[in-house]
Amino acid sequence: MVGLKRAVRLLEDAVHYGLQTVEGVGPDALSRPTPCSGWDLDTLLCHVNDSMSALREGAEDRCIELNPAPGRGRVPGGRSTELVGAFRDGALDLLVAWRRMAVGQPGMEVGELSLADETVAFVGAVEIAVHGWDIAEACGLHRPIPTPLALAMLQWAPLFVDNGARPLLFAAPVPISPTASPSDRLVAYLGRRPGG
Repeated sequence: MVGLKRAVRLLEDAVHYGLQTVEGVGPDALSRPTPCSGWDLDTLLCHVNDSMSALREGAEDRCIELNPAPGRGRVPGGRSTELVGAFRDGALDLLVAWRRMAVGQPGMEVGELSLADETVAFVGAVEIAVHGWDIAEACGLHRPIPTPLALAMLQWAPLFVDNGARPLLFAAPVPISPTASPSDRLVAYLGRRPGG
């Protein structure tokens, strides 16, 4: 397994990458399509803000509700500056919560499941990194996931993104050259088409 300290470090790296990608969100960008089928950038940013709120709550409360009250972390229909501001604030709150989390209380309730802290942190890191890539693509930027982060995720992602979980979380893998960059291999594994 990846280990809690390593998983939290990956989460931190994913959040820092995500913070870089939202810098490219301009005032007219929210209606742009994203690599997430059927989602525009407004929908994607609301989703990522919700995800970060859930991860923060998990670190603080040791529990993540799968059907939370509507609006957790959302600024629906907000301007790009509000959504990016919510992303920045949520990212910082998330990092503070995971750094403060008591290591002596392992395990977290996610819906009806009890999951190891490192599993939740790793899955959160993948979610934030890949959606960071989606945000950059929607903004027309070429901002690959940093190589060390992508390589670590490629190593562990098959344990978490299997055929059972894939229909709920990600599209089918996209064929790609084994010599492609780690970022391209990761996003292709998670159902995205690099460069297209």
